[in-house]
Amino acid sequence: MTDNATVTLDTSGLPCPAPLLGAKKLVDDLQPGQVLKLISDCQGTADDLFAWARYTGNQVLESKKLADGKTAYLIQRAGSAAATPIPHVTLDMRGVSCPGPIVQAKKLLEGMKAGEVLQLVSDCPGSADDIASWARAGAAELLFSHETGKGIHEFYLRRK
Repeated sequence: MTDNATVTLDTSGLPCPAPLLGAKKLVDDLQPGQVLKLISDCQGTADDLFAWARYTGNQVLESKKLADGKTAYLIQRAGSAAATPIPHVTLDMRGVSCPGPIVQAKKLLEGMKAGEVLQLVSDCPGSADDIASWARAGAAELLFSHETGKGIHEFYLRRK
């Protein structure tokens, strides 16, 4: 998990909706683009956060299970100067297990022009790590990725 958080809030031991309410209070005090790291062990936090983010325009950039069973979420305040890239092509691979999303993304990228952007949507549990490793190996440039719902990731890949 990239930890570029401006502030961290640990709500371990607190039941829902306390993690969401705490996050809302802190995110409201952040400047646009700043990031809150929320740590929670409540099972309902993910659903609460993603629903709230869709409603408010804030973004859950990343979520990661921690070794102690808790989950860390990076939440970015809406209004960031770094806008989500506009894709030339969208590939929705929800329901397809790995390595299917990478195989299909590779095929599509090969047919695209240099500089064009592919938006890949995947719910495969290994896709976040797989896509990041694949991009680091030089296959494509990973511009941006985030979790848009519980277990659903969007990746923005630029053809080199």
